[in-house]
Amino acid sequence: MTEKVKVLIVDDSALIRQMLKEIFDSTPHIEVIGTAADPYIARDKIKQLNPDVITLDVEMPRMTGLQFLANLMRLRPMPVVMVSTLTEAGAPETLEALEVGAVDFIEKPKARDDNEIREFGQRLVEKVVMAASARVRPYSGERKAPPVPVAKVPFHKWICIGSSTGGTEAMREVLNGVPANCPPILITQHIPEVFSASLAMRLNSALPMEVVEADNGTVVRPGRVIIARGDRHLEFRKEGAQIVCQLSDGERVNRHKPSVEVMFDSLRQLVPARKLVSVMLTGMGKDGAEAMKRLHDDGAFTLAQDEATSVVWGMPKVAYELGAVDELVALPKMAERMLKAALQPV
Repeated sequence: MTEKVKVLIVDDSALIRQMLKEIFDSTPHIEVIGTAADPYIARDKIKQLNPDVITLDVEMPRMTGLQFLANLMRLRPMPVVMVSTLTEAGAPETLEALEVGAVDFIEKPKARDDNEIREFGQRLVEKVVMAASARVRPYSGERKAPPVPVAKVPFHKWICIGSSTGGTEAMREVLNGVPANCPPILITQHIPEVFSASLAMRLNSALPMEVVEADNGTVVRPGRVIIARGDRHLEFRKEGAQIVCQLSDGERVNRHKPSVEVMFDSLRQLVPARKLVSVMLTGMGKDGAEAMKRLHDDGAFTLAQDEATSVVWGMPKVAYELGAVDELVALPKMAERMLKAALQPV
C-alpha cells in the first residue's frame, strides 16, 4: 500500500480517542485526519475531511452509533469498523451494526495491560487497512426476504460453509434463499464467543429452518443449520447411526478458533466428499482454502463467492487460486446454486 489510509476516530471517550490515535500514529499505513466526540461532530468532519475509514463506538451521546451508522450508510456509504465493548447484552447491537453495513468490529481492551493493548492495536490496524479496500453497499432498511418454497425432492448432499469478514450478512443472505426442509448446513464463521449464540438466535427467529449454535452432541440432520461456537473448533464424530458435533478447545488454526479448515477436514474424515457441497464466502485471510482443496480433490462440489459481491475477497480468492473452486458465484445466486448441487444424486 503506497498511500496511507485516512481515518476518522469517533468515540465519546477522550481516553479511547487518544489510545486509538496513538496506535494509528505508530503505523506507517494509517493517518488520523480527525477525531469526533459525537455523531454530529463526526458528520461535519466527514464532509470536511473525506476519510477512507471511520472507527465508531456503538454507545454514543446525542445519537447512538447505530442511528449514525444507518444514516451514514443510506446517504454516504463508507467503510466503518465498530470499536465497542463486546458483551453478551451488547452482541445484538454489534450484529445489527453489521446488518446496517459496518465492515467489521473489534472489542475494546478490558484492561490497560501492555500485551493486551499491543495485540488489540495489531488487530485494529489490520482491520482498518482491510476495511479501506472493502466493498460497502448502501443500506436501504429492507431486509425481509420472501419465503422459500419447501423442496419437493430430497437433498442428497450436506452443505458446509466457511466465512469471515462480511460473512454474517453474506450468511444471512444465503440462508434467506434456503427452504425449511434444507439439507444439513454446517457453518464456521470467524466470530467471538458472545456473538455466535446471539447470531444463531437472530437467524433462528427470522428463518424457516432451525438455526442453532453448535454444542457437544448436537445432531447433524436435515432442516437444521449449525453455527460453530465462537471460542471452539467445530468437529464431528459418529454416534451410532448419526453424526454429531464435537467442540474442540485446541490451538488456533490459521489464527482462528473456530477455524474453517478444522471443520472442513473433520467432515472429510467422516463423510464421503462426494456427499458434500463446500462453500467459501467473503472473508479476510486464507482459512479453509487448503482444506477446501482437499475436499475438492476427493470429489466434493465446491463454490466460492465472487470478487464483485465479496466485502473482502480473501478466503474465496485464495481457494480459487489454489484450484479448490469448481465455480465462482455471485452472492445473490449462491443459495440457488448450492441447493441445486445438493439435489444432485451421489
